[in-house]
Amino acid sequence: MEIRRYTKQDEQQLFELMEREGEEWGEYWSEAGKPKYIKALDEATVTYIVICDKIVCGFIRCIGSFTIYVDDLLVDKAYRGREFGRLLMEAVCENFPDKEVYVMSDVDEYYSKVGYEKVGSLFAVK
Repeated sequence: MEIRRYTKQDEQQLFELMEREGEEWGEYWSEAGKPKYIKALDEATVTYIVICDKIVCGFIRCIGSFTIYVDDLLVDKAYRGREFGRLLMEAVCENFPDKEVYVMSDVDEYYSKVGYEKVGSLFAVK
């Protein structure tokens, strides 16, 4: 398992990961959405990926300047339960040690389960 910054060479595998997740992520991988998401990846403050078995099996995309917001976090269903989501969050926190990190989420149960505090409509990571 390796966690590293996303590069353009990871694009195809990243979109394959989102497609495996199904329609829930269709807004990003659809014909209309893909160009927009490629632009979002280019404009992201940081995007990390998890490589396992030579494939992209998870990623995290963040935006922000004074405060960091986790905009997307996804781990392939086949690789869940291995704490890859937590490790991706830790990579972000390590990259921005002097900044607050928040999650913009529609999957509140996950973030509550891993111990992040809900602050309004966001979850405080650190």
